[in-house]
Amino acid sequence: MGLQRRRRLERRVVPSVPVPAALSAAALLLLFGLASHSLLTSSPLLDASAAPTPRTKPSSILLKNPVELQRNAAGAIDVFRVPSGGGGPVADLWGSKLSKDYYGCSNASSGFATAESNTLPDRYLMIATSGGLNQQRTGITDAVVAARILKATLVVPILDQKSFWKDASDFADIFDVDWFITTLRKDVEIIKQLPEKGGKIIRTPYTMRVPRKCTPRCYESRVLPALTKKHVVKLTKFDYRLSNKLETDLQKLRCRVNYHSLKFTDQIQVVGDMLIQRMKAKSKHFIALHLRFEPDMLAFSGCYYGGGEKEKTELGAIRKRWKSLHTRNPEKERRHGKCPLTPEEIGLMLRTLGFGNDVHLYVASGEIYGGEETLAPLKTLFPNFYSKETLATEEELAPFSSYSSRMAALDFIVCDGSDVFVTNNNGNMARILAGRRRYFGHKRTIRPNAKKLYSLFPNRTKMTWETFSSKVRTFQKGFMGEPDELRPGRGEFHEYPAACICEGSKVAAHSNSNDQTEVSHKNGISNVSRSAGEAIDYHSSNEDSDWIDLDYGENTPLGRSFSNGTESEYDIFIRQEDPELDENLAEELLTVDIQGEKEKPKILRIKGD
Repeated sequence: MGLQRRRRLERRVVPSVPVPAALSAAALLLLFGLASHSLLTSSPLLDASAAPTPRTKPSSILLKNPVELQRNAAGAIDVFRVPSGGGGPVADLWGSKLSKDYYGCSNASSGFATAESNTLPDRYLMIATSGGLNQQRTGITDAVVAARILKATLVVPILDQKSFWKDASDFADIFDVDWFITTLRKDVEIIKQLPEKGGKIIRTPYTMRVPRKCTPRCYESRVLPALTKKHVVKLTKFDYRLSNKLETDLQKLRCRVNYHSLKFTDQIQVVGDMLIQRMKAKSKHFIALHLRFEPDMLAFSGCYYGGGEKEKTELGAIRKRWKSLHTRNPEKERRHGKCPLTPEEIGLMLRTLGFGNDVHLYVASGEIYGGEETLAPLKTLFPNFYSKETLATEEELAPFSSYSSRMAALDFIVCDGSDVFVTNNNGNMARILAGRRRYFGHKRTIRPNAKKLYSLFPNRTKMTWETFSSKVRTFQKGFMGEPDELRPGRGEFHEYPAACICEGSKVAAHSNSNDQTEVSHKNGISNVSRSAGEAIDYHSSNEDSDWIDLDYGENTPLGRSFSNGTESEYDIFIRQEDPELDENLAEELLTVDIQGEKEKPKILRIKGD
């Protein structure tokens, strides 16, 4: 019995190990455990120093979402590794093979009367634009067309200097005014200022405002009577005050203004070209990203990005500046594609399309909400990260730094000159650049399909990178700037200048005239055989209209509010086109009481507006 008990005890004895050896083994096990845990849980996107560099290019990095702090880690899988080279690339990543089949065409038809024969004497149209650089650009473009419709001489438009960004730039400080007048002399007579007699202006302008999306008939019924009687009419708050539904020759006139006659001053253009050259000196190709993640943009959009009460309080305070904005459901806004993607989400989208971490990225942006912490994920994904402030010296930017519109003009030039332009919203700058790049050779322009992507990003760590990237590439079809993209029911003229884009002979040869007309309508591409003067119904997107009112580059400094409620009067008339408005309303609009330069519009209560 004693022997049996002794044998049982012996089976429980642990073999003797020297104490130092045991300690060493334990230390090694501990270090291995810590290293494994670090590999599985670290988030290099939170640490810019962990970014891949040309010297050390890891095959993959593990990505976690720094915004979703409340996410249950048990619900994620640790296989979401972002390759340094991106996902399966989009064919012809830096351009479109189809671009050579389309070209810009904006020459007037033979039946388009010259300015000399179209302009009537003693009719002068003055335009006071509204908004920032690109919003004003739409106003300038449409001002020329409005003068043509009214058979009036156009006075060089007045730029907005009174809004909250307080940019004192005149037209000639941003655009080459002599070029503007000269290149349009066959279309519209333009003068720098009203005629004077004895050192005084011959007439005092009669000031009024027209509704948004005003048709030619609208101008003839509302403005022409005042112009005939007063001889000088000044239209204020002039942005998006012209309908998208115009005859082809007037649409082509828009293109001639926007793409040929509105040229930046030499001072601005030289520095803009210098920035492009410095980007190209670093790499054969580069991407320009209009990030649009400033505090005012996020506040205006009514979106939420997981920053808790602090974010809600900060953005809510900024949002109060727009008294007309109603409370929005952040989840609904995101579901409808109204929320800009975060810098990290933009970076992931680009990586899935095939852009690797060696790509050079130029970012056009103002103050980023969250600062460097918000930018860190994007900089980790694309460490070759530049802006005008990093490319140019303070001395080189000094002539522009005090003027938001001139700084925005530099970004405009670089974005236009980039190999790929990526826009994170559908605002003024994004629309105009998208249209311009289509007109000049269909350079690739990428816009996130925010509607489709909204549900994908929050769940990305629950799938493999391969699955995630495949879904993103599928969702982005039709949003890559291809000439033949089908965008039914979306877009507006500045983004899709259909009347000014013609198809080459190769495209026309592959389809008969009936099919060609159908494709042209679907794609927003003009049929070269379309007769001049034919009205085209350009589809516009009502759901994108909210982006129009907020321009890049003119962000409201924190703490500054609107003055004297001027912005609350921004849309006191009607916001959507209604060609059937009765004559009583038109007559009422013409009874605006004006004293000198001060506008005292009558507030109209329009049923259903």
